[in-house]
Amino acid sequence: MIKKSPISIMFLLSTFLFLSACSNSDTSNTETKAEKKEEAKFEKLAEEKNKELELELEPLELTSYSEEVGASIKEPAYKEFAVNGKVVVEGEVEKYSALKSEYAWIKVRASEEGHAGYDHEYYTPIKEGKFKQPIRFFNGEGEYRVTVQLPSMDSENYYYDTAAFTVHNINPEADRDVTFTPFGQEAEMALNLKSSYVKENEIFSLSGKAVNLTDSDTIMLKINKDAEMWKHVIPIEEGKFSYDVPLFYGKGLHKLEILVPDKERENYYQTATTLLIDNESDRTMSPIEYSKTYEERGVTLEYPQYGGEESDGTFSVKGKIDPKAEFGPETTHIYITTKKGEDEALDVIPVEDFTFDDSFYLRFGPGTYEVTLSVPEIKEENSDYFRFYGFAKFEVESTGGDKRDLLPSRGVQSDAEPITELARKLTEGKSSDREKAKAIYDYVAKTISYDVKKLETDDFNWDDSALKTLDSKTGVCQDYSYLAIALLRASNMEARFVEGTAFSGFWPQKHAWVEVKVDGRWLTMDPTWGAGYIKDDKFVAAFNEKYFDPNKEEFEKTHYRTGVSY
Repeated sequence: MIKKSPISIMFLLSTFLFLSACSNSDTSNTETKAEKKEEAKFEKLAEEKNKELELELEPLELTSYSEEVGASIKEPAYKEFAVNGKVVVEGEVEKYSALKSEYAWIKVRASEEGHAGYDHEYYTPIKEGKFKQPIRFFNGEGEYRVTVQLPSMDSENYYYDTAAFTVHNINPEADRDVTFTPFGQEAEMALNLKSSYVKENEIFSLSGKAVNLTDSDTIMLKINKDAEMWKHVIPIEEGKFSYDVPLFYGKGLHKLEILVPDKERENYYQTATTLLIDNESDRTMSPIEYSKTYEERGVTLEYPQYGGEESDGTFSVKGKIDPKAEFGPETTHIYITTKKGEDEALDVIPVEDFTFDDSFYLRFGPGTYEVTLSVPEIKEENSDYFRFYGFAKFEVESTGGDKRDLLPSRGVQSDAEPITELARKLTEGKSSDREKAKAIYDYVAKTISYDVKKLETDDFNWDDSALKTLDSKTGVCQDYSYLAIALLRASNMEARFVEGTAFSGFWPQKHAWVEVKVDGRWLTMDPTWGAGYIKDDKFVAAFNEKYFDPNKEEFEKTHYRTGVSY
């Protein structure tokens, strides 16, 4: 009876086996003799098994479809037989040019489920009408059913049963061949593996090549275990690829599917091969969530590779940007959002030579942080806000203390030498924190001029900061605040950036000022308003002390506090 089998994305299996040998010649000879002896033992067992089956050894029968395409099977010769670890399937097809595919589909099914499952499959090229496929047995000793199917002459992705036979493998060695679908073979994929089933501990190091893929292509990885699934895209460089794959879901079998781009459909991948990886570790890890932005903006995140890592209060990220990706050359920095409960902070790290490698603080004390990495919106117009698009999200467990108002932060380089040196000079001889805070207020309000043009043109930039303000001696309210906070923190005083609105004309405007902890309470200072005022669109320097520790009721008549920015 002829059976039609539709084919979609096929799951093929491959693995990793390390072999090493280092010995003197005597030991080598001894090992060779032992191997030959073992091989002879299994050959004898196979012969004995075939003698048992002798009365039932029947010639292999082909289906009627074999007549339609003129197919014949040279090997094997029987319906049922025994082997020592391997069998070869070899055949010919007269009408091969009429077939809708150039591959024979060979399916192998074990009679009992083993460590590597029930099934394995091979796509064997039909070249000039001939095909030949050696097959090893993925669960070792046992009974296997092998089915040979040939492509339809009428319909794409349809195969017909051509022959089937039963094999009794008497060799206990389990060996799952590395096999590739037509998509994998067309990509000329090869893996640095010898078997498609492997045992690993937490991380599987994947490497290989795909000669027919270019640097503009990517490979998709997909991990499945039970109901859990994770997928990720990795780059191709000069036809090669590598990636340390985390085995996220604890102890047991992880199925790693490797997919290549479908040349006929944009943004679509087809299975090239599938690996079975038996994780021996009980540890579970949190997968990193990747968005479409990751691929669209050409990001490769090299570290971390999984979430849930522990940190002592700082954490590093490392990666690169594809210079050929959209906005690749314009991506000069990465935004990092860290969130713990209701607390949230934003950090910025630079991208230099298309590479980022830097650390950031987990400033809100011990606990679980959600970390989101983002690329900036590339815009032509100036604005006082920044949009950014997340490309990766993961969790980090921190054991560090809560130092949110003491640590350096975005725009507040309180650990930079020019800042620490200036803070030392300003506070020298000051005995109390209030005196130190007043000295810093006085310096910032007297030294920094208000940048009216920046306010009018919305010429805000991601690298606006205390250092930039100290160098230019001009800025708007955020810049006054950045510099004051940096100097306060450099003096070992807790200080924070306050966001709000201010009423200085007909309409309220966004504004920023400073709060610093002095003698156990939060003291308010607004060095921007303490510096002077604007008249006829020009800044008039007019230092005053009114906005250092102002009367709360009076201050709130003109300042409305909305929150703290970290």
